[in-house]
Formats: sequence, structure tokens, C-alpha cells
Amino acid sequence: MLIAGCTTPFSETPIATNFPTSNQLRLQAASHWDTISDDVAKKFSASLSNNKSTPLYVQAVQTTPFNRAVTNQLITSLVQNGYTVVKNPSGTLKVDIDTQVVAFSPNRSQGKYGGEPTPLTVGVWVLGGLTIGASPKTVFKSEWAAGARPKTEIIINTSVSDEQQYIARSTNVYYVADSDSSLYAQLPQVQLNTFNVKGGL
Repeated sequence: MLIAGCTTPFSETPIATNFPTSNQLRLQAASHWDTISDDVAKKFSASLSNNKSTPLYVQAVQTTPFNRAVTNQLITSLVQNGYTVVKNPSGTLKVDIDTQVVAFSPNRSQGKYGGEPTPLTVGVWVLGGLTIGASPKTVFKSEWAAGARPKTEIIINTSVSDEQQYIARSTNVYYVADSDSSLYAQLPQVQLNTFNVKGGL
């Protein structure tokens, strides 16, 4: 009540506050990319149940190692789920994979956890009501990615559409290890200069 009483009732700008704590996965292996593809295919299944006979054409908006891998993995997942995936976009529903890499300031603060697991007996610890028989440090901290919070994040938009409308769409955000950011970023276009040569031998 005392703290609330110190807050002014009016302000020229909004007061900065934190969002409620949430978890965000970090991509660290190609198998994680495969998991993303399977998840997208499953999410699309409900939306495409009435269009399962319509062929699909999968394409990546950007040419990156990540997009190339996810495109192929998504094709595999869709085919395994009974969809017809073709190599020509004519007369199909288009599945677009559009990614955006964003880089925030480094060394952002992070609060991973508070407190420590409580020992019940030798080798047995309790964590959030779950009794475990493993090393407390290993189990208690296994959920959290090692190291500092990455400054690089990737937004993945996957959509199914025809010429008129979006039929299904999925958006997910992940952390990316800063050392792996080149796998997700669009390579700069190399401009070739043309020179006119006059004269001869």
C-alpha cells in the first residue's frame, strides 16, 4: 500500500513494466528443426481436413540453410500425413515458409529460477511436488538453456493459401544461439558489375 501510494496518478509516458514470465525454446540442433516441421504439419491437419485432396506446393520465401532444411522436412511430414505435395505450383494450395531474424541488445537480464530443490533423503529431492532420484543440479536446471540469453531470435510464419485467402497460418518464435545466426539469416545479394570492353587484339 505504501508503494502504491508513492506512484503518481498521472504520467507523461507509460511506466515500463515486465511481461509475466514465459518460456521460449532455443533451437540448437537440426533435430529441433524437424520437430518444428512435424508440429506445423499437425497444426495444419485440422485446417486442411476439407482440402486434403488438393495438392500442396511448399516453398521458402528466403533462401537460408534453415529454410531449406525446414522446407524439405515439412514436405516429408506432409507426405507422411497423407497429403499430395507436388513440384509445380500451378493449381495448388501454396505453403509458404517465411522467417525473420531479429537481434536485440546483448546481455539482457534473465531470472531463470529462485530457490533450490529441497532434499528429502540421500539422493532424493523434491522439485515442485515431483520426487526425483537424480542429481539436484542436473534435474533442477535441466530445463534452462545453458549460457547467457541469446540476443538473436527467429520468427517463423508458415501459411497455406490460395490466390484469394489464407486457409491456415502458424507463427512461432524461438531463440537462436548467436553463434548459429548465419544458419537463419538471408545471405546478402551479390551485385555483379558489367564492363563493356572496347577494342581488340
